[in-house]
Amino acid sequence: MSNNYSDRATGEVFTSAREMVNRYIQRFGAKTTISVPPLDDLGYTQFPKGSAQVGVNVLEDHGVLLILAPIMPIPKTRREDLYRRLLELSFIGTSDAAFAIDAQKEEVYVRALRRLSGLDYEEFEDLVDTVGRVADDWDDALKREFKG
Repeated sequence: MSNNYSDRATGEVFTSAREMVNRYIQRFGAKTTISVPPLDDLGYTQFPKGSAQVGVNVLEDHGVLLILAPIMPIPKTRREDLYRRLLELSFIGTSDAAFAIDAQKEEVYVRALRRLSGLDYEEFEDLVDTVGRVADDWDDALKREFKG
C-alpha cells in the first residue's frame, strides 16, 4: 500500500506503515533497552517482555496494527471455565488489550488491534506495554489454573 503515514504528535511523515512502525520499534528498544528486531518482510517482529513474547504485526493491506502475545494452548478439559475466565478478565482487567482465541492454532492470546492511520509513538508504546504486562501477569497463572 502506498499511503503516507505521519506521526500524530511530531508530524514526521513516513512512506509506509512499516517504516513508521519500524521507527517506533527502534525508539521503544532504545528507551527500554529491550532488543527488538525490525519488522521482517511480512511486517512482523517478536521480542520478550517479562515471561511473555510480544509480537508486533503490521497488516498494511488491512490498515491495522496487531500486537499479540501467546498465553497458552487451549486445554482439552474445562474449556468453558477458561473461556468464562478470559471474558471476565477482558472486561476490565486488560485495559486496551483483550484475551482472544486463535481457533486454528488452538491457542490463547492477549491482543490489541488498532488502525495504523493516526498512530503516534506514545500510543504504540502504551499498546506494547499493555499487551506485554497483561500477558506477563496472566500467562503463568492461567497455565496453573487450567493445566490441561
